[in-house]
Amino acid sequence: MNKQLQQLEELQMLRRKIESKESAYNPEIQMLTSPFSSPGYHTTIKKAETIHSTLNSLIYALGLLDTGEERYRERACEIILQVVSLQDTDRSRDTFGIWSWFYEEPLDQMSPPDWNWADFCGKLLVLALSRHGNKFSGEQYEAVKQAIYNACDAIIKRNVGPGYTNIAIMGAFVTLIAGELFGEKKYEMYGLNRLEKLHQFTQVRQAFQEYNSPPYTTVAILELSKLHTETKLERAKQLSGELLDMTWNSVADYYHTATGQWSGPHSRCYSTLLSENHKAFLQYATRGKLKFYEWSEFPYEEEWYKSGLHCPEDIAERMLISEERELRKCFAVNEHDQSEKWATTFMTPAYTLGSFNKEIMWNQTRTVLAYLDNGGQPTYMHLRCLHDGYDYCSAILSSVQRKEHVLYGVHFMTNGGDTHPNLDKIDGTIEAADFRLRLEIGGSIERVESKLEAKEAIIRIGGEAGITVQLYNWFAAFDDRQSGDAFWRWEINEENGVLGIDWVIYSGERRTIDFRELNKAALLFSIMLNNEEQKFSPSVQESNGQVAVTGTWNNEEMSLAIPLQATAR
Repeated sequence: MNKQLQQLEELQMLRRKIESKESAYNPEIQMLTSPFSSPGYHTTIKKAETIHSTLNSLIYALGLLDTGEERYRERACEIILQVVSLQDTDRSRDTFGIWSWFYEEPLDQMSPPDWNWADFCGKLLVLALSRHGNKFSGEQYEAVKQAIYNACDAIIKRNVGPGYTNIAIMGAFVTLIAGELFGEKKYEMYGLNRLEKLHQFTQVRQAFQEYNSPPYTTVAILELSKLHTETKLERAKQLSGELLDMTWNSVADYYHTATGQWSGPHSRCYSTLLSENHKAFLQYATRGKLKFYEWSEFPYEEEWYKSGLHCPEDIAERMLISEERELRKCFAVNEHDQSEKWATTFMTPAYTLGSFNKEIMWNQTRTVLAYLDNGGQPTYMHLRCLHDGYDYCSAILSSVQRKEHVLYGVHFMTNGGDTHPNLDKIDGTIEAADFRLRLEIGGSIERVESKLEAKEAIIRIGGEAGITVQLYNWFAAFDDRQSGDAFWRWEINEENGVLGIDWVIYSGERRTIDFRELNKAALLFSIMLNNEEQKFSPSVQESNGQVAVTGTWNNEEMSLAIPLQATAR
């Protein structure tokens, strides 16, 4: 497909996307109506069918302008000016330069406000003036320009470091491109310096802080692509180009051809199976080498237009290769105690299995994660620790992986979070009616069979000729329940199309669990895939406040030790 034809077809997809949102536009409020959703923090709105999102409205407005159709110009300008009017312009306030998420909820009502909105909204305003400045009246242009200045000042004051990847990139984009557009050297140089810091930060490990995260990685690629396309500075083009090559190579490393999934482990993740948006992102960026949709039904996103989003052809070809390989990556080092964070992934043509050596088990991590080919459809397995049905952040996974075998343990913190790492600290105790470890099995659960024994669970995926998964408990102690007690058992639960292979820690009357007072709180297991020949018969020893499992696997020693008692972070 030649470039001119591709641009024409992309414009047609953009126009279809914009037309599909016609009924969602609210002319009275001059913003886009969106279904309400919430991660459970920042917004205090608990229940609503629809809201008017500042971010979604700006995405829509830029899309209206990008269509090139004069009939949309007035509406686009109205939306942008309405959102501009919602920015905090009081320099005496901490929230100066940012926006609330929703028209219905002013900044004062948020808990807390989201300072990232200077970056998220600022980038769209910059693109609106960079691409379409001549479509605004002089007064309108100056109003939007001032809002961008306010956002730049908020970004510079906050000064996010390179460890917060997407905001580091977006903030660099807003300040750098605004500086170039308006001839403001202080913004331009700040943005370039911020990009330099991110580049330097990633060079040692060749990885972002949010390692192997589908949502963070795709946003990083998109925002770096926009920066690379918009900037006129050669140094900025060089830095963003090198970061893009690094990131696309990481995507190719972890893409699993047979399941069409992004291999784990994932440091941040909102959907265990690739979302519609992420599949469309990969199809669009590879120009159809990875194909999930017919182009006539392709779910195009407005932000891709003129973004420069493209996966290099040689890297896209790598994603089509189906082979056995193992990846081991040290992606972070703790600056205080020099402890290392490692990710290990083992891939075969039929499945992929990945794990972190140490990580909290909140709902945005995928600490032990497998994808398996189940008759042409993907089945996933994801390890969770559930407190009354929700992922418990003060559970700590530790693991060692050798190819198809992950030896893992779970212990607990006394001062971590409950549902979020920072927003609801537990202070040592929780109230609970149910507490369990779960190997969640989702995606395609047809042709999934399971058998439970005292200490072992066996799962077969894909029928007799499919993949066998073995779960084995080596040690379990919690409160007064010791390893070997008859209490310990596996359960199988199925709900909403998802299976749970559960190791029940507690289930009964609601009670207080004080982790500071527990004599022991530690569990150790193995998960093995397609293990037909290797036997793992480890020793289990308690000493010096730890419990350790040690054995031989494929002629290599596998050993893992975790604290017997809950510990402070």
